[in-house]
Amino acid sequence: MRLWRASRVVGSRRGEVRSIGLEAPFVGRDREFRLVKDLFHATADDKRASLVAVVGVAGIGKSRLAWEFEKYLDGLVENVWWHRGRCLSYGDGVAYWALAEMVRMRARIAEDDSSEEAIAKLRGTIEEHVADADEREWVEPRLQHILGLTDRVASDGEDLHSAWRLFFERMAETGPVVLLFEDLHWADTALLDFIEYLLDWSRSHPIYVLTLSRPELGERHPTFGTRVRSSTALTLEPLGDEAMESLLSGLVPGLSDEVRATIRERADGVPLYAVETVRMLLDRGLLEREGDAFRVSGAIEALEVPETLHALIAARLDGLEPQQRHVLEDAAVLGKTFTQQGLAAVSGVAEVELEPILDSLVRKELLTIQTDPRSPERGQYGFLQALVQRVAYDTLARRDRKARHLAAARFLEGEAGFDQDEIAEVIAAHYFDAHAADPQAEDADVIKARARDWLCRAGERAAALAAPEDAGRAFDRAAELADGDEERARMLERAGEMLIWANDSSAAEGRLSEARALFESAGLPHDSARATARLSLALWALGRGAEALELLEPALEVLAGDEPDENVAFLAAEAGRIHHFQGNDETAVERIELALEMAERHDYVRVLSEALNTKAIIMQGRRHESRALLKEALAIALEHDLVPQALRAYNNLSVGAVTADRYEEWRMCTEEGFDLARNRGDRQFATQLGMGLVGDMLLGGDWDAAFALADELPLEAQTAVSGHVWGAIMLARAAYARDDRDLAETWLARISPEVATSSDVQMQNLDVWQGGIVALGERRPADSIPLFLDAAERTIEQGMMGHAVPSLEDAATAATDLGDASAALPVAALLDRFDRSQLTRQLQVARARIYANVAAERGEHDRAAEEYALALATARNFGKPANIAPVLVDYARWLVQTGREEEAAPLLEEARSAFERMKATRWLERIDELSVRAEAVVT
Repeated sequence: MRLWRASRVVGSRRGEVRSIGLEAPFVGRDREFRLVKDLFHATADDKRASLVAVVGVAGIGKSRLAWEFEKYLDGLVENVWWHRGRCLSYGDGVAYWALAEMVRMRARIAEDDSSEEAIAKLRGTIEEHVADADEREWVEPRLQHILGLTDRVASDGEDLHSAWRLFFERMAETGPVVLLFEDLHWADTALLDFIEYLLDWSRSHPIYVLTLSRPELGERHPTFGTRVRSSTALTLEPLGDEAMESLLSGLVPGLSDEVRATIRERADGVPLYAVETVRMLLDRGLLEREGDAFRVSGAIEALEVPETLHALIAARLDGLEPQQRHVLEDAAVLGKTFTQQGLAAVSGVAEVELEPILDSLVRKELLTIQTDPRSPERGQYGFLQALVQRVAYDTLARRDRKARHLAAARFLEGEAGFDQDEIAEVIAAHYFDAHAADPQAEDADVIKARARDWLCRAGERAAALAAPEDAGRAFDRAAELADGDEERARMLERAGEMLIWANDSSAAEGRLSEARALFESAGLPHDSARATARLSLALWALGRGAEALELLEPALEVLAGDEPDENVAFLAAEAGRIHHFQGNDETAVERIELALEMAERHDYVRVLSEALNTKAIIMQGRRHESRALLKEALAIALEHDLVPQALRAYNNLSVGAVTADRYEEWRMCTEEGFDLARNRGDRQFATQLGMGLVGDMLLGGDWDAAFALADELPLEAQTAVSGHVWGAIMLARAAYARDDRDLAETWLARISPEVATSSDVQMQNLDVWQGGIVALGERRPADSIPLFLDAAERTIEQGMMGHAVPSLEDAATAATDLGDASAALPVAALLDRFDRSQLTRQLQVARARIYANVAAERGEHDRAAEEYALALATARNFGKPANIAPVLVDYARWLVQTGREEEAAPLLEEARSAFERMKATRWLERIDELSVRAEAVVT
């Protein structure tokens, strides 16, 4: 039985130093412990990732539950890759700290290792777990990044997350991986995002994530874990009286009933209260060891037990010798763990003098020491309980806090030996707290400036790690400490930029609007224009395209007057994109050409790929040119590992292939793009391209598989992304065909209300089409046809004829349901101005079907026969059952009406077989009605 640890296994000895060895019996948690074990085994057996989030107040037993689980695995399970990481309680959390701690421990990288030694150890660990050389080459720099061993800047979160995920996935192929995150209530947003990302994208691997947190996690991050498919929230409730009795009896068998009752009542079910009470008795010499247990050695019947856990710990600290208490208070400033060197710097006491004091605090079980040889923190001290640290810190006077925070900050800036950028958030927090302790002091401005500078460095560090939400918060806090309007504006602008990246455009609008106003009031027009341009991008993301252009155009004119740089080229490309989606293609081309000129001259490859992508969309009417532009955009993106740009090109190539009726090319682009999106964990394009595959399954008649794949896609609870909206409507369309109104409404509910009010022409089209689908689904065919006409007309006018197919198909169906085939004629007439060669096979089928139905209704049987034959032959050539079957039904209807029931029978049989596979109840109803009519005619 082997547990492959990469964890901080807390020990209680260092050399000859031993603690009192107080170990409370593990009682009252049988159900919770069994659940944690069972869920782990389900993860290992089913090879599926899962999350167990353990939540409880301080002292309730979270860490003990995790420790018992670790012991269980160590004794019973082979080849378990165990990892443990703790989130730091500084500011809003240090980006990915707990995850970096896990990687260091897995690679056995010590804190005093040189960069060369660390890289060598990391490389060896990667070689151990990742067999493929190409994968190793890709993973290594991204693991170096999280450890601060490289200066690379991540283009987006997926760039890092996908590599880290692959590292754990390859490890999981040789045994279950366990990731224990402690103190998750202090986690940075980026870490929480990664945990959800890992569980989402690695769900077919045995990766077991166990998190420990206080209830504050739910207040700070209320949605954490809600998107994880296999997740369990485990709240540790207070222990009952019987469990507390067992706990106290197990700890100290000789306590009087009165004392035991007092402790039990005041503990309120929190086991740490009982343990700390016993420790207090030990401190006072009222207990003595007898074998492996303790017995009462003094009169304690009249003992006054403090009423709260906080007061109980404070009472224990009050009983310490002055030297011990001062050292504990100084240590509390450094955090939950600390080095002896750091404590010496804060306290002003020499390390040699500290050692016996620290040893005595370890013996009293106020501190512990890291003894695991695998841990990079070996030899470091830590508070046995976070609450002890909190109480010790709270007892410090504000003046003393300031001095100690300044000493801690200066130590971390210098002799600590850490990478300063990696701990910039920690240093900033010390300066911030020092300033808050005495904001009116003579040196307050100097301290505030140091805090501000380090917060900015923390923000840039988070940005380099593609953690924009954490970066934005750091810049926000820096802005609060700004000395003047210009300085505040620059920090707000940076915060706004990060918030756009984090897809929080509403918050970005507020930051950038204020930055713009501050720059204007300071007489800085260029800076104001730059902030205005970024503000326009936030407005565009919020669906306010017209308003965005009103701001962007003047700002771009100001910025373009200076020496052009990549930022100006990027803004020009974005302006072209926005103009196109606002229906202003002439201006869009001008802006795109400006962007391309600058990008070509200065080799701005990212802008070049983006601008070529947009130009190709504008040129959709010239299919070959558009296709060539997209292929070049894709080639540039793939060559330079620009994943978002490559995915956009794949998506646009697939759209163009649909319009040009190049089905095999569509499938190749969609599948390659979908695989790339899944490998890199891009939620947007995995959903966008995945919805394309869902649409293909619907066309192919495998509707169960389509709904299954759709359920697997990482679609947001509500989306305003055009491809996602299209997919949701297609699924609702199929659900209505199954006569499953609830399912249809469930998918339509995934569409954001913003779609209905958007100024984006694509969104407007989708909203109109959705209205038609709902009307037809609710059996209101007369209401649906005008909507299908409007949607088809809009789509065709935008050069996206291929996307008009569902509107034409549904118009034909609605007209026959209405009993007025001619009602669909205006929809078919939209295609009359095009040569047949310009129409895709699906469009040809839909148009021929409408004209055939009209001819049949008018008694023009020769024309009907010709059009039905054309529709069916073209549909069979395309080869998709969902395209063929409606033609069969309409064709059979005409044959029945003209007394040719025998010819209709095989068509109806084929259609029935297809629709039964689809479970398309509405269509089966139409077939049943026709069959009855055919039988009546025969009779």
